Amino acid sequence: MKSTFRTLFYLRKDRVNAQGLVPIMVRITINKQMVQFSSKLEVDPNLWDTKLGRAIGRTSDATNLNRLLDNLRSKIDQLYNRELDTKGYVLPETIKEKLQGNDPDRKTFMEYFSLHNEQYNLRIGSRTSSKTAQRYELTKNRMSEFLRIKYNIEDIIVQEIDYMFLENFYAYLCNHCGCSNNTAMKFMQRFRTVFNFIINTGYDMKVDPFANFRFHTQKVNREILSKEDIDKIYQKKFSTERLNQVRDIFIFQCYTGLAYIDVYNLTEDEIRLAYDERLWIMTEREKTKEPVNVPLLDIPLAILEKYKDKRDENNGKLLPVSTNQKMNEYLKEIAIICGIKQKLSTHIARHMNFYSRLKTSKLQELFS
Repeated sequence: MKSTFRTLFYLRKDRVNAQGLVPIMVRITINKQMVQFSSKLEVDPNLWDTKLGRAIGRTSDATNLNRLLDNLRSKIDQLYNRELDTKGYVLPETIKEKLQGNDPDRKTFMEYFSLHNEQYNLRIGSRTSSKTAQRYELTKNRMSEFLRIKYNIEDIIVQEIDYMFLENFYAYLCNHCGCSNNTAMKFMQRFRTVFNFIINTGYDMKVDPFANFRFHTQKVNREILSKEDIDKIYQKKFSTERLNQVRDIFIFQCYTGLAYIDVYNLTEDEIRLAYDERLWIMTEREKTKEPVNVPLLDIPLAILEKYKDKRDENNGKLLPVSTNQKMNEYLKEIAIICGIKQKLSTHIARHMNFYSRLKTSKLQELFS
């Protein structure tokens, strides 16, 4: 059945203002469904052609009014055709809402942000990690705080996000949240990913606010422990089992370069005999899914052997790894006990990677 669509302009003659003008109304009819609303335009009823739905005469006022009515009719036609192409049907109420800026299908920025994070969570375990998903949720929370503090609003229309909005959010991260430049840039990169997600859903953004935004990172010199400090930690006998275990995991990371989560998940099937007749760790990084192949030197091998009988207690995992937060808390204690001024953390251990540092010089001696 063919769809019927009609737009009619008519006068509301019972509402005459002090200047003798009456409002011009709009009536949209689609398949016998009808909606009526004001066009926000007014006209002298004596200068109105009811049959044509237009102003009479060639005065500048009449010409300008007819031009506005033609533009309004054109917008209605465009909305009708767009709805029909995308949905296959059109409701007159939908055209009215979109014409008045109340698009029922268009979400606010924070609604889009929530939708992005929901979709992102579906990838956990296959194409991303729960840690990265948590970072997107943190970015969403930071954005929500920023909107309240900077603009005193709960949400914003995507179209209102411009270059200055980006600069203000970056400044908020640095000044209010205490982020370093590089950390703030990570937040901004996730912000851009969410913004691109919105564009990919079909949102018609006339100007890309990120087009002129400069992403810049500063080179960071990582603190690296000396071999003497590593030996001091390794040889220290602590009074509690928890500190001894944390020390062992830290040393294991230093010699393998594995990230916290990769050591936490390490299982026996990831320890394999390689071409050189030595045991290697052959796995992939949880964060990037990149392959990791690291030979087991004497010290990390001895640590694995030390906890061999406790694997059943750890659900088959090779090492008794605590939460990352607890590990870092206990490492602070270890640093104090050992008289080490540098901050100890699982992240620092991951970047020690003795294997990579020694493989060009002393590693040949260790393997000879």
